[in-house]
Amino acid sequence: MANAASGMAVSDECKLKFVELKAKRNYRFIVFKIDERIQQVMVDKLGQPDESYDDFTACLPANECRYAVFDFDFVTDENCQKSKIFFIAWSPDASRVRSKMLYASSKDRFKRELDGIQVELQATDPSEMSIDIVKARAL
Repeated sequence: MANAASGMAVSDECKLKFVELKAKRNYRFIVFKIDERIQQVMVDKLGQPDESYDDFTACLPANECRYAVFDFDFVTDENCQKSKIFFIAWSPDASRVRSKMLYASSKDRFKRELDGIQVELQATDPSEMSIDIVKARAL
């Protein structure tokens, strides 16, 4: 189902893998990319449950936009183990303007397809999504 505003479709694999991350915790993170040729959001990379936040940030390209979800585990001040699912819109300064516009115009529609996102971050460079920022937003 394409979005009238951006003409963007979302592959079924995106939704299925997100459900597996959320319900079964099969993945630590999922990176998504827009295939501009067919105007569809696709799965770009799946992070295994034992991969870290550093592994996740390392797989985001320095000059291309991406969407990502990350299942962040943390311990609250009351010593409770919790997790939150982050949606990250990665739009580095070095990426093409057309690409940034396409990702920005498709973001809300894509996010609605992923039911269960708890926190959203937008980042243009790694410092805007450091582990300290993620921890602060999770609490």
